[in-house]
Amino acid sequence: MLTSSIKDIKVGLKNISQEQLVELCLQLAKYKKENKELLSYLLFQVHDEALYIADVKGVIDDEFSTITTKTPFHARKAVRKALRITNKYIKYSKLKPTEVELLIYFCKKLRKTRISLQSTNAMGVLYLRQVIKIKKTVSTMHEDLQFDYDQDITSLES
Repeated sequence: MLTSSIKDIKVGLKNISQEQLVELCLQLAKYKKENKELLSYLLFQVHDEALYIADVKGVIDDEFSTITTKTPFHARKAVRKALRITNKYIKYSKLKPTEVELLIYFCKKLRKTRISLQSTNAMGVLYLRQVIKIKKTVSTMHEDLQFDYDQDITSLES
């Protein structure tokens, strides 16, 4: 089966009725959890970004509460899962301040765990990559916002 381009899908969606569009959206939401999460964000949470950030921080807290530091393998696996979930919610929002806030929160939670973050091991590299990603995103933002996030970035680097 050939997959149509976004342009073709856009033209096709313009040519159908509103009831058919609602049915298509519901059908998409039925088959994949990510589609349902994205639709619920776009319908209910896009207008209150602060509440959305608070909800995602709660999800990150839940993920970090399940991390066991008994074995490094399981700790790395759990941290990667938490990062994957964080990036998924960042992708839904597409707003740079939301991305920066969630990544800073993730890094702070990672530092609070008892996992070694030396730059020679995998967790240290993962942490440094997130700090670099935060810096890169902040550098594209307005100067006032850059100033606001500079203290958080400095605390993450030390």
